[in-house]
Formats: sequence, structure tokens, C-alpha cells
Amino acid sequence: MSVPLKYAVVERERRYRVARLPDGVTETKEILDRYVTGTRLRLREVRDGDGTVTRKLGHKVRLSDGPAEVACTNFYLDDDEWALLASLPARVLRKRRHLVRRDGLLVAVDEHEDGSLIAEIDDGDQPSAVVPAWLDVLEDVTADEAWTGAGLAR
Repeated sequence: MSVPLKYAVVERERRYRVARLPDGVTETKEILDRYVTGTRLRLREVRDGDGTVTRKLGHKVRLSDGPAEVACTNFYLDDDEWALLASLPARVLRKRRHLVRRDGLLVAVDEHEDGSLIAEIDDGDQPSAVVPAWLDVLEDVTADEAWTGAGLAR
């Protein structure tokens, strides 16, 4: 089945378990993800350092066999829409996202409640195998479902 991409953004991400948070963090956000049971839908609440709260409903569709390439569509929600949709049964993931801008790269490092650190590099339209030397990589988990947001949610 082909996937219509008219309103979607294609994400091509590589994920790595890392030993430590790298130097160069420019911003930190608190994220609450609710993966709606039995669907491909995710509710996300993002709290920025300045207190701004953004809530959205996301729909993700795999474009290949693994989790590295997905088509994402998002809708922004007001408080009432969030409250209604947040009442649906879901698996929950809380994390702190640290954005690292260094050497011309933007790397998001998610710090999970158990202390694990997962770095994500978005390759955009140009797939790459470049991993910055300053990223203290323990393991490439790009193809491992257990290290996706949905896989980590409880």
C-alpha cells in the first residue's frame, strides 16, 4: 500500500545510545508522549525552558521495514482537545530533550527516566553515516524497535 505524503514530513533519523550528555547543549525541553493504544497516534506535550507549552497529535507511518524512516503528520491542539484525547488509553513516555548544536550539526539527546541517553540525528533528505566524534556512542540502535519512543513507553 502506498502512503500519501501530501501533508506529511519524512523523518530519517539515526539513534544511538550514548554514555554521557555531550558539551554544547543549547536548549532543554520536557516532553510527555502518550502513544494511543491500538493506533499509530501519539499525543505530545512539550514544555520549553521559558514555560511555553505546545501540544500536538501526531500520526506516524513507516516508509520502510525499520523505524529509521517515517512519514509524520502533526496537528496542534488546544487545551480542550488535549484533555479529550489524553483521556484515551495510552502508553506513556516522559523524557528530557537536550538539543546540542555543534560543528554544524543539530543532535537531540533524550534523557529518559531510567537515566538512559538516546541521541537522534535527523538526516533530512540526505542519508549519512557520519557520527560526530564528540558523541560518546555505546551502541547504534537505529534499527532496534525497543529504543523507539513507542518501544520505551510504558
